[in-house]
Amino acid sequence: MTGLRFVLAGLLIGVLAACTTVTQGPDGREIATPSEPPDPVRRAQARLELATAYYGRAQYKTALDEIKAALAAKPDLADAYALRGLVQAGMGDMRLADESFQRAIQLAPQDGGHLHNYAWHFCQQQRYAEADVLFERALAQPQYRDSARTLLARGVCQARATQWAEAERSLARSYELDPSNPVTAYNLADVLMRRGELERARFYVRRINAVPELMSAQSLWLAARIERRVGNLEALKDLGKQLRERYPQASETFQFESGRFDD
Repeated sequence: MTGLRFVLAGLLIGVLAACTTVTQGPDGREIATPSEPPDPVRRAQARLELATAYYGRAQYKTALDEIKAALAAKPDLADAYALRGLVQAGMGDMRLADESFQRAIQLAPQDGGHLHNYAWHFCQQQRYAEADVLFERALAQPQYRDSARTLLARGVCQARATQWAEAERSLARSYELDPSNPVTAYNLADVLMRRGELERARFYVRRINAVPELMSAQSLWLAARIERRVGNLEALKDLGKQLRERYPQASETFQFESGRFDD
């Protein structure tokens, strides 16, 4: 859907960080204190960190090998199953991904991050109702600290389902929690435009385009579509000029030149 492509990765699960305290015994050898994870846990965490890096580079088979090693060291590591679900989804095996996400949630039912990832997995398959239930569960977790990200993903998912009012509420709440996130501002402006709230849409997209580092062909194109609907031809002309000068090869510039404002 045009205007909702700004939600990129950023759904990667967090990897448990090892907390290590080492003391020396009478013979000078290191011994573990209660706060030091046993060796299998450290091995699993190290393998999972490698798997996360490989996943980030779309080296899925290598990532799966590292996850397998992590689970061999610690078979009940929920983060490993959650990451395996992301990798399997990236490889297009949705059935196995579904099983991995379910196992992660079975092992850590109150982990909001795992619930978030499983919800996004459903959203990618257009299983919007199931996704929304899981987003709601993630947001309901008392210790969950990433509500802004989950509200953003939920809002994008609701927009894909053409649930514009619900999408506006989710994105507006995400923006309240993290007003510096241009992805949230962009998606909120897009939804508001589609709802006919043009002045409000203009406010959010202008905040993006006012910062050169945040401006993009997408944000300029969205602003142009809003200004055209408002009827501000001078602003529309200026936005077209910026698109041509800054992003001459962008598809958004081609759409502007072709007059395809309603695609």
